[in-house]
Amino acid sequence: MIPIRDQLQSKSYPAVTYGIIGLNVLVFLYESMQGENLERFIYAYGLVPARYAVPEIAARFTFGEQAFALLSFMFLHGGVLHLLGNMWSLYIFGDNVEDRMGATRFLAFYLLCGWISGFAHLWSNWGSAVPTIGASGAIAGVMGAYFILFPRARILTLIPILFIPYFIEIPAVVFLGIWLLFQFFYASLPGPEGGGGIAWWAHIGGFLFGMIAAKLFSRLPESRIDEKLGEAFARRSTPRLQRIAPSAGGDDLDLHGVVMITAREARKGTRKMINVPGDAARRTFMVTVPPDTQDGTKIRLAGLGRKDGGRIGDIYLTITVEG
Repeated sequence: MIPIRDQLQSKSYPAVTYGIIGLNVLVFLYESMQGENLERFIYAYGLVPARYAVPEIAARFTFGEQAFALLSFMFLHGGVLHLLGNMWSLYIFGDNVEDRMGATRFLAFYLLCGWISGFAHLWSNWGSAVPTIGASGAIAGVMGAYFILFPRARILTLIPILFIPYFIEIPAVVFLGIWLLFQFFYASLPGPEGGGGIAWWAHIGGFLFGMIAAKLFSRLPESRIDEKLGEAFARRSTPRLQRIAPSAGGDDLDLHGVVMITAREARKGTRKMINVPGDAARRTFMVTVPPDTQDGTKIRLAGLGRKDGGRIGDIYLTITVEG
């Protein structure tokens, strides 16, 4: 299963999420420039359990070097696909978790998840001389938080069956639950680090910690920095194309739906493309929201409701202003 996107729109620009993605890309470019020194670089800044478990090896490193490796390993990657896979998952799940926690709390949460995932890997591979690298443990923590905070969100998922791509929306609690079960399955396989030489227990440790800590970090008092960043990075607009599922009551021919806009759009006015599933005559149409629109304002689309003989209803769109 490959996640394509979720259907939740964050209310603020995910500056920390994008910053982490950018930092990982920069570190990977620097890593790619190491040439013949790449192996030494990975052993120096990756997470090597033997550095902590074997006294003779541990003696070669200072306390600062040992502590730094528990941070630096989560910014290194083993190749382009490794980097892209991790950053794509962070891009999909990180923005809404950051939106709920706030920028500084999310940054602390992300780093702590990566740290805990590192300890989970040390515990499960104590004494191993094989370095582990990658952001997947920290990102697993973000996914664990998403599992708790947004269980009813839907994930558009690509499922290839016999080389034929199928796209299906799956509830987040199902998608992430299946993902976690796969981590336990592969971790239980024989051999070092389970199947495929991947740090499965780092994924599991990060995910479980993310689940446990999600509500705590979301309820911590908002700092002045978070308040200022929230104002600075508030989204200026909602998606231009919005898909609505109009509802009707009883024999009423009129349909009712909701259009989301930001406070800035309500103040200045905007135009949205509205897609109505099942409307064979005209599935997508343009709606103009005038300036100074108030929350709860209704816009009437005449003649686009249900039909009954010679009668035809309207669509009423309720404008909801975020925040």
